[in-house]
Amino acid sequence: MSTGTLLAIIIPIAVVIALIAVAVALDRRRRHRLRDRFGPEYDRTVDDAGDRRAAERDLETREKRHDSLDIQPLPSGARERYAQEWSGVQEEFVDRPEDAVHDADRLVTALMRERGYPTEGYEQQMRDLSVEHGRTLEHYRAAHEVNQLSTSQQATTEQLRGAMVHYRVLFDELLSNGNQSGPARA
Repeated sequence: MSTGTLLAIIIPIAVVIALIAVAVALDRRRRHRLRDRFGPEYDRTVDDAGDRRAAERDLETREKRHDSLDIQPLPSGARERYAQEWSGVQEEFVDRPEDAVHDADRLVTALMRERGYPTEGYEQQMRDLSVEHGRTLEHYRAAHEVNQLSTSQQATTEQLRGAMVHYRVLFDELLSNGNQSGPARA
């Protein structure tokens, strides 16, 4: 075989291998970025979808929607008002734990709304929150589940106490603007 023929075979093979390597590297970088951004929500979404690529497309769709929202940090006056309201909800827990859990849910929803998150439905709230609050989302899920149980008086006092703790985690993160300095990404 001549040198020209060998080069005609080897060069395209080398180019294909290089393109595959670049594609694999980009895919790994994308996956790493999504894992960092969404935290445990990445794995949960992959498990729910049953397909990593479909899950990653879903997460990227969430990012695009989130980027179109006008998420804003709270002014200090509003932050103080919400902190006082939370204290009232915690005090209410002693005498009326179910009411306190319902009020905690309403307060977290009001805080989300004031920050700029749409609050039309629980599933969409979860999707929107997952972009910036993926590491605390499991707390919100657990609290919401107990809140649903308490609506039909099926939650124990210990479950209600746990729900308050779970709501508090997301509440604190939303109140502190997700630990972001300056305005949230728009």
